[in-house]
Amino acid sequence: MSATRDDVRAARAVLDLGSRADGFDVLELLHDLTAYAVGLLGVGSAGVTVLNRSGQVDYLAASDETCRRLQEDQLELDEGPCLDSARTGRMLTPVLLHADRHSRRRWPHFTSRALGAGITSVAAVPLRTPRNPLGALNLLSSGRVPTREDLCLAQALADAVGICLRHRQDLLTREETIGQLEEALESRVVIEQAKGVLASRLGVDVEEAFARLRRHARSRRLKLTELADQIARGAVPADLDVAR
Repeated sequence: MSATRDDVRAARAVLDLGSRADGFDVLELLHDLTAYAVGLLGVGSAGVTVLNRSGQVDYLAASDETCRRLQEDQLELDEGPCLDSARTGRMLTPVLLHADRHSRRRWPHFTSRALGAGITSVAAVPLRTPRNPLGALNLLSSGRVPTREDLCLAQALADAVGICLRHRQDLLTREETIGQLEEALESRVVIEQAKGVLASRLGVDVEEAFARLRRHARSRRLKLTELADQIARGAVPADLDVAR
């Protein structure tokens, strides 16, 4: 059987996520993971939730504002599939929120909010290093439900990220790896601030602002978090401070 174009795209994604150069930006890596998940799996949104040293769950990356809000909702409500998957370190096979009575009993408030946002199914795969759980890659859909093969690919993408984090320079302890993620949690706040600055300045929505932020950083080989910090402090690069 000949390889398809999708096979090649998937292989390149796994290679890209698993082989970053030393000193890479952890938060950018996780945003790339969510972008690949959406692009390759055909889901509506993807996000990453992680565990900190205290065992609490927080979110680090989201492919769009709908996913970001729903991940924040779950933290506020202390219920939802993203939290469950991160805490257990197990795969969550697709749950049809509009038809699954168990989900309504288990996540009553989240289910209501997700359906109100147009999300009809959720799934997740663990984010982990070869030995330790770190969190979860969460998949939200408004139409197409991920297949078993989709979840296998999602797990391969998440495992590539886990290996990359594990081998950032040398073999790291679990505490050091989680420390990297906690630093990324702090950087996430700066990125949210930068998105707001750009959205207001350029007259675009926050999703478009973030897309421009990432394109600018990538095209100039800048770290996403460093560029975001610069913009959050009001120093917007002249070639980015132009409405297109």
